[in-house]
Amino acid sequence: MKPAPEAQSALADPTAAPLPRGRFLVLEGIDGCGKTTQIAALAEWLPRSGLLPPGAELLVTREPGGTALGQALRQLLLHPPGEAAPEPTAELLLYAADRAQHVQQRIAPALAAGHWVLSDRFSGSTAAYQGYGRGLSLALIEQLERIATADLQPDLTLWLDLPLVESRRRRGGRAADRIEAAGDAFLERVCGGFTALAAQRGWSRLDASLAPEQVSGAIGSLLAERFGG
Repeated sequence: MKPAPEAQSALADPTAAPLPRGRFLVLEGIDGCGKTTQIAALAEWLPRSGLLPPGAELLVTREPGGTALGQALRQLLLHPPGEAAPEPTAELLLYAADRAQHVQQRIAPALAAGHWVLSDRFSGSTAAYQGYGRGLSLALIEQLERIATADLQPDLTLWLDLPLVESRRRRGGRAADRIEAAGDAFLERVCGGFTALAAQRGWSRLDASLAPEQVSGAIGSLLAERFGG
């Protein structure tokens, strides 16, 4: 398996002491919760935080779309042409295919090389949107998750909790993608799904209605407490 570009520098010197396994961090939440803003802030803060071991790098990625295959699937899932929109079960399988490629090509090699990975969404979003939102079998989704991830689990999932009404206000007049356009009843079920999943999976909840700098500060404190040694 070819290592991720971010992992190649650590593998270039065969005499170098191996790094400890990297950390896998995931941000989850509904659209408008501030994931993009917080990931950008983390991408700047984490490498100078002192939390990464010397020689470790930070890989920032997303789902869907973290690989070349994922980028094609992202377009098909969110902005399909004509009558190409997938039905719910096909949609679920496409997300699983994106995740399997993502884990095998990028996430797992980077972690094995000692690098840290920060992802915008992971398997929790599939359970929230396709399980609670679409009403597909959660047992089936869990089975597909185990297959696609090879049982890989995040070291920490940060849930940016935001009421749907605030999400709608923040998104304003922005054109909705196919998932966002599914309607408020669907998105309410998704919000309920995130709440249930956070309790079941031990996610760390952050109040995403606060100012961005307050959320960033809370995330930094949480990471320092969890990984500061």
